[in-house]
Amino acid sequence: MTTLWKADVTKVGPDAAEMLEAGVIILFGEPVPEALADVSVVHTNATELIRPIAAGDQLHLAGSTWTIDAVGGRACENLTELGHIVVYINQPEQELLPGAVLASGPDPTAPAQGSAIEFTGA
Repeated sequence: MTTLWKADVTKVGPDAAEMLEAGVIILFGEPVPEALADVSVVHTNATELIRPIAAGDQLHLAGSTWTIDAVGGRACENLTELGHIVVYINQPEQELLPGAVLASGPDPTAPAQGSAIEFTGA
């Protein structure tokens, strides 16, 4: 298992739990725009993305692991430039937006401050 990208959670916005319950994880690197701070899992200390994220790779967060099913055309670029990506969990009917990732696995829960976010290769 190769680490493709990793960062540390610095805070979870007050409305992020509601998004997580809906199966949506919004990741955003510091500094996070005010408009997205309340719904985002904010992170820092991100490593460089060593290759594009692809179907079959995995996302690890808060003790859970999800398999990546599809990756939008701008998702990796946004992750590299802004630390921003939107992950839709168990929503195969969700249109694949350019900055989004579709994934499958357990229902997401809020991560603790200081925990790691990690994309790994298949």
